Amino acid sequence: MNIAIVGYGKMGEQIEIVANENQDKIVAYIDDANDWEKYADKIKTADVAIEFSTPQSVIDNIYRCFELDIPIIVGTTGWYNEIETIKNKCLTDNHSLLYASNFSLGVNLFFALNRYLANLMKNQDTYDASIEEIHHINKKDTPSGTAITLANDIIKTIDNKKSWINEINDNSSELSIKSERQSNNVGTHIVSYTSEWDTIEIKHTALNRKSFAIGAVKSAHWLMGKKGFFNINDMLNLK
Repeated sequence: MNIAIVGYGKMGEQIEIVANENQDKIVAYIDDANDWEKYADKIKTADVAIEFSTPQSVIDNIYRCFELDIPIIVGTTGWYNEIETIKNKCLTDNHSLLYASNFSLGVNLFFALNRYLANLMKNQDTYDASIEEIHHINKKDTPSGTAITLANDIIKTIDNKKSWINEINDNSSELSIKSERQSNNVGTHIVSYTSEWDTIEIKHTALNRKSFAIGAVKSAHWLMGKKGFFNINDMLNLK
């Protein structure tokens, strides 16, 4: 499989390592807007693009892949306010896109566990839900896309939570997300349900970035030959 890496930061480096281990070929490295023109011929040979750039450039990158009819895996977060527009464009023009707020298999199992726990807690009015997320100091979006996914799944299930907010407060209708940035933390997420008497917590801690790259490359292989707008639950067959 020929891969174009879009966004050659720390995640791009890990994707290159995993792709080489899988005997896939990296045919293009796109790290800024000029690279789309500079490596135009090489990009056209890509079977798929794997995108881990920035919230400021991700939408342009998606549309460029659509224009070239290159299936795209999107790991960048911070663009979900445009998701319906991009989904409609993808489906109307018969393109291929798969996205995830986190490509780690463990995190996606954690998402499923979060949904299960929220269902257990939805009628337990004495408990209040909250989320804490910790990442390295270079992470550009706050809160993390993973924390937002966790929050949205809780809000869908627990009726008294109407929205999330990126601070700790006492408004019972808002789900508080506390964000911290520490020098070398790859990613930690904690979901808590606290009452006057006790706390129930589930936690996921990423030990390195390779698990994210493995999930992204696996998703790229899954997307081959498919048309449509997908998320990682489709690939993992998780509800």
